[in-house]
Amino acid sequence: MKAKFKSARLEKGLKIREIASALNVDASLVSKFESGARKPTREQIIKLSNLLELDAHDLLVDWLSNQIVENIGYGNFALEVLSLAEDKVKYYTKSDLKKMEDDLILVLNEIDKIKNKLANHRDLDSYRIAQALELEYTFESNRIEGNTLTLKETDLVVNEGITISGKSMREHLEAINHKEAIEYLKELINKDSDFSERDLLQLHTLILKGIDAKNAGKYRDVQVMIKGSRHLPPQPYIIKKQMEDLFFWYEANKNHFHPVVLAAELSERLVTVHPFIDGNGRTSRLIMNLILLKNGYVIANIKGDVENRMRYYQSLENAQVDQRKEDFHLFVAQEELNALNRYCSILGI
Repeated sequence: MKAKFKSARLEKGLKIREIASALNVDASLVSKFESGARKPTREQIIKLSNLLELDAHDLLVDWLSNQIVENIGYGNFALEVLSLAEDKVKYYTKSDLKKMEDDLILVLNEIDKIKNKLANHRDLDSYRIAQALELEYTFESNRIEGNTLTLKETDLVVNEGITISGKSMREHLEAINHKEAIEYLKELINKDSDFSERDLLQLHTLILKGIDAKNAGKYRDVQVMIKGSRHLPPQPYIIKKQMEDLFFWYEANKNHFHPVVLAAELSERLVTVHPFIDGNGRTSRLIMNLILLKNGYVIANIKGDVENRMRYYQSLENAQVDQRKEDFHLFVAQEELNALNRYCSILGI
């Protein structure tokens, strides 16, 4: 690992002090990383992988293997521990993730087939089509959370600046804020930015702008319950650690999952932690669509009608409480397939 850091830094023409500044540490510590005298934390590993354009997965595997050896040592005892751990990992891999269900494989194959077809007709895309679909996404994502603005009213609020009589200020702001969050999402995609904690907090800040300034872009510091759900979000004192784990998981796995499954899994993991007082659902769906759009797919617009909303919540709860993650993966995949088919229908292909 130490040789990788130094050779990558030299190849990019970066000085030790530049790396230290980006990591917000002393330059002497970076020198110790490169010499092997000190080991980076896992958060520093992730930052270094981004700075030096190294494969985070390989670095994290190396880092974790060293951590394991340091904890259990060598000899027969270590081999016994590793053997038992291997059996447990195999068990949980089988029971938690199972195999990709046949239905999910079929849907993913169909998704990629349609995506490839669409890629050959991207010249038919237009700003007006994108604008209409993004408006529908804002309408549906807010409707899931109880916003009562109709699609037309949402259009008038976000595109015409019209105030709708009988609707609350919060509902108006939710529509305006969601549109701004989509614009920020597109900026990230155009800059080819990866998903980071800063981006997550900025998206959440936009979602709650003017609604809850105190909690916008900040992790909650109180316990919450989700009305009507069996899932109990974690206590506030472990949120920071669980969010670190989430970004750690993403960096280690982002190149090892089908993009649609990655988008679903990241969204589910985020909303399961439920790191914010409010706006968790909207933010998790925005992150899901960030991953999809970055990989050439289209917005998976989960509908907010009662039937579909219940399917969404049920599949999510199955993942959160019963560890049936494949249910949620399949739900998101079907939503993406529906979105792709509709997009092709609009383009007439």
